[in-house]
Amino acid sequence: MPYTHDRLISDTSIEEADRRVREALTSEGFGVLTEIDVKATMKKKIDADMDGYLILGACNPKMAWEAIGLEPRIGAMLPCNVILRSVDGGTEVSAVDPVASMTAVDNPDLHAVAGQVRDMLVRAVDAA
Repeated sequence: MPYTHDRLISDTSIEEADRRVREALTSEGFGVLTEIDVKATMKKKIDADMDGYLILGACNPKMAWEAIGLEPRIGAMLPCNVILRSVDGGTEVSAVDPVASMTAVDNPDLHAVAGQVRDMLVRAVDAA
């Protein structure tokens, strides 16, 4: 089972892709709660060089509220991560598949919410 939905944004810098992804996430009701610049962190912590790699922690408050109401400890698996990484030919965008993430949780109602969130993330990635 794939655990991400992926898209290559051809001939696009990671900075431009970041702007477009954030805009698309906003249109689906998500906000970005966290941002990790993995490239900068690896350089600072272990002096390792790598291509651009950002992790955006995206959250749709309405869907998070619903999920927490169904499964109070689900916050350990939130927010939904979206990564942007520099690759040959552009920037690859990958969003977690919440359905795949939630397979460890035995709660059919939560799985339904995860399906809705997956659809929203897919639309955002495809629109970016």
